[in-house]
Amino acid sequence: MRCSVFIATSADGFIARKDGNVDWLQNSGKQDVDMGADADMGFHAFMDSVDCLVMGRNTMEMIAAMDLTDDQWPYGETKIFVLSQSLQQLPHNMKARAELVSGDIPSLMAHCESLGLKHAYIDGGKTIQSFLALGLISHMTITQVPVLLGQGIPLFAGLKQEIKLANPNVTVFPNDYVQLCYELGRA
Repeated sequence: MRCSVFIATSADGFIARKDGNVDWLQNSGKQDVDMGADADMGFHAFMDSVDCLVMGRNTMEMIAAMDLTDDQWPYGETKIFVLSQSLQQLPHNMKARAELVSGDIPSLMAHCESLGLKHAYIDGGKTIQSFLALGLISHMTITQVPVLLGQGIPLFAGLKQEIKLANPNVTVFPNDYVQLCYELGRA
C-alpha cells in the first residue's frame, strides 16, 4: 500500500505552536493575492489520489473542534482511520466520519489492503513520524508557510535514522507559500 503525506509547516519546520494552535496557517503570506487555479495548493488533486486517511488523535481532535458542516468537510467520502491507544470513542461529530483504531500500524495497513485500499494519506505529526520510522511513507508534500514560529511542535522530531529524499519538485505560490514534493528512500 502506498502512503503519502500532505502537510504544512512553518518555514522553520513546525506543524503547530506548542499549545497545538495553527492560527498562523490562515494569517501568513500574502492574504489578498489571487491564487487562481492554485487556490487549494493541490489539496483536492491529492485527495482525489487517495482512498483512505490515517490520522492521529491530536489531529482528529483539532478537526473535531472545528465542528465542520458537511459542506465544509474537506475529505469527502474518504475512509478515515484515527489512531489512538488511549481514546475510547470518537467525539459525536466524528463518529459517522471516521473509525477509531488502536492496533499497530502494520496491522492497520494489512486491514486497509484487505479492504482493497491502495493509497493512504498520512496526517498528524506523531503519526507521520511513526510511519516514517517503519519505512512506509513513499511520497511527501510539505507546504512551507512564510512564517518563523521559533518554537512549537516539529514535524520531524526524534527520527532514529536518516531518510533520503529524492526527485524534488518545488512550487512557489503567489501567496509566498513554497511547496516541496519528494519521494522517499532509506539511507
